[in-house]
Amino acid sequence: MMIEEENPQDEIQNSEPLIPGLPDEISEHCLLHLPYPYQVLVRSVSSSWNRAINDPSFLFSKKTLSLSLPYIFVFAFHRSTSKLQWQALDPRSGRWFVLPTMPCANPVRPDSFACASLPRQGSLFVLGGLRSDKETSLPTLLTYRTGTNRWSLACPMQNPRSFFAAGSIGGKIFAAGGTGTGVAETVSAVECYDPGKDTWVSVKNMRFGLARYDAAVVGDRMYITEGWTWPFSFSPRGGVYDAKRDTWEEMTIGMREGWTGISVVLGDRLFVMTEHGSCRLKVYVPESDTWQYVGGGGFPCETLKKPFAVCGAEGKIYVVCSGLDMAVGSVFYGEGNVWVEWEVVRAPKAFNDFVPSNTQEKALMQIIEAYYTV
Repeated sequence: MMIEEENPQDEIQNSEPLIPGLPDEISEHCLLHLPYPYQVLVRSVSSSWNRAINDPSFLFSKKTLSLSLPYIFVFAFHRSTSKLQWQALDPRSGRWFVLPTMPCANPVRPDSFACASLPRQGSLFVLGGLRSDKETSLPTLLTYRTGTNRWSLACPMQNPRSFFAAGSIGGKIFAAGGTGTGVAETVSAVECYDPGKDTWVSVKNMRFGLARYDAAVVGDRMYITEGWTWPFSFSPRGGVYDAKRDTWEEMTIGMREGWTGISVVLGDRLFVMTEHGSCRLKVYVPESDTWQYVGGGGFPCETLKKPFAVCGAEGKIYVVCSGLDMAVGSVFYGEGNVWVEWEVVRAPKAFNDFVPSNTQEKALMQIIEAYYTV
């Protein structure tokens, strides 16, 4: 039997400290706190860094999982050119990172896409869309992964869609409703994407075709509503999908009547940012099928301009506005009451002509491969 001798050079490299002068345990914590866009570059710094980053015991250690650091991912477009651009904000430092350009068809309607994310897998998904020069919906699925800082094309949807709802439930992506191949055609078909298999399967159809106004996922249920639209001549419709039972039911009257803005979910609570008047925040109360206004300071609508895109993470609500300026609301609970306190975070002047189209919330679970979308 032949026994390979170890290369002395390999022994020297394996014994190299991660950062000279520091214990490896402290050095590992330094690596874990690197902003996620730079994690891809870590492997090229030195052989010891590359070895540490690729070591499963490093990636999945308890200290890695304990670092839950939120990032805000914003899907925006330029007012004049309609150029699409994704930015990521580190709320702790206020620093923005520009993501690579999406490999999508051109030209497209920026507001026609649907977005979803899988927190523990560090994946962001952009689905469908409308090609504006041909007025045709797209079946495309684009995936962004933080571990590689790259976009890739995944298995397309079974049905072309635009202006539809998408959400993640149980590690899978669901797409429902929207506009189909014809401009006036609504889609009642619903499908589910399995990222592990890169496949789509059909699930229970909606009771009626529904073009998205707003949608939210709370637990294992996805809520979709048309919302109130001018001239308020009829009550909006809404549907609720239960992923565990694979069933649809109509949205309750109180929920759909009071859903007068864009939604955000914190824990198991559904909030809506009203799109009229003073843009007050309200919370849905399932027991009474009513909406209650949230107390505390008023939203700084005099300072920030519409349109708004909203997401939530770690007890905070992030409202991204025109120019990508942001209002951050800290939500508090006590004695049956809910209240919010707002602060304004200004974006760089270079973003003045950008308008938000969508946001996804992510909290960094593993610094290299996984985080919650934001």
